[in-house]
Amino acid sequence: MRGNAALATGMTSLLLFFSSMPICQAKLGLGEPKVSQIEFYMHDLLVAEKPTAVIVAEANTTKSSPTLFGQVVVVDDPLTEGPELTSQVIGKAQGLYAPSSQSEISLFEAVNFVFTDGKFNGSTLTVMGRNTILHTVRELSIIGGSGTFRLAHGYILKQTYSLDTTTGNAVLYYNVTVIHY
Repeated sequence: MRGNAALATGMTSLLLFFSSMPICQAKLGLGEPKVSQIEFYMHDLLVAEKPTAVIVAEANTTKSSPTLFGQVVVVDDPLTEGPELTSQVIGKAQGLYAPSSQSEISLFEAVNFVFTDGKFNGSTLTVMGRNTILHTVRELSIIGGSGTFRLAHGYILKQTYSLDTTTGNAVLYYNVTVIHY
């Protein structure tokens, strides 16, 4: 009996908390949430005159791992409107990724998209998640943002547009759905 009372009290507390969120948003002057759709390309350049993705750590076993497990890569990749590196630059992807599976090719990613031009200039989106790079379309979570994207949440759908298997350089297409205030 005591367990049921505790459960009921806990559920009531959660219900009150979540029902008060719109009131808190109104008091903060956030207004109604907006949904933005954004498309862009990211250029991950491991081998270039000026690389934008740099391996900063490797485990002793990384070179013998078929998945590169234990490697850490830091990125400062350009974001462009089109798939060509000469397209209009709209920002940077800054963060890191690391192969995180010993049995399949997948990455853990934590990246900030820093917009430096266009409609979202001065704003950021923070993205985190698992990228199973052999899948055609991958989904990662938007876990925050700043500027226009304050209190952002949503998801990105990521696809490999092109990949140079000799250098590892890649162009990735992003279709972003973000909910913000």
